Amino acid sequence: MLLTVFLAVVFCGAATLMLISGVAFVRDTRLFSSAPKEAQKLLRPRNGELFYGARAMGRVMMIISIVMILGAGAAAIWDGFRCGFSFIQFFLRFVLIFTIYKAYDMIFFDWFLLCKFRFFQHYYPETAPALEGRRYGFNIKSQLLKLIVIFPAASALAALVCSLF
Repeated sequence: MLLTVFLAVVFCGAATLMLISGVAFVRDTRLFSSAPKEAQKLLRPRNGELFYGARAMGRVMMIISIVMILGAGAAAIWDGFRCGFSFIQFFLRFVLIFTIYKAYDMIFFDWFLLCKFRFFQHYYPETAPALEGRRYGFNIKSQLLKLIVIFPAASALAALVCSLF
């Protein structure tokens, strides 16, 4: 259980690193597919770097975050094999990791960074009118769909594949 919570924290940290690298350093509008639709319409492409080497640094940070996510998944699976997990144990591990991540996403990314701290608006001020006046965040329907349907289904599929080996 402790390892599962630790892996969820690693997953959340990697997602945070990926967000910071994409928004602040790489600054490529193609990376913002999960941003609110209202804000996507207002985004202007950024040609210049924030500072010399920012895009390269951001890409390295993205690679590190992807490796962290893959490593957390591999550690979750390897430990499950080592401990002889059943389908239900794999499922509970995966669904707990995804649930902690989604709660973190909804609370930290959507509410704190977007609504309170205004992180995205700092780097993309043209999106401020579309993001003003929100108390919670955006895309609540898609967030809940992921939390209630997509993540449990993905967890069940992953648990099924892991339990077959």
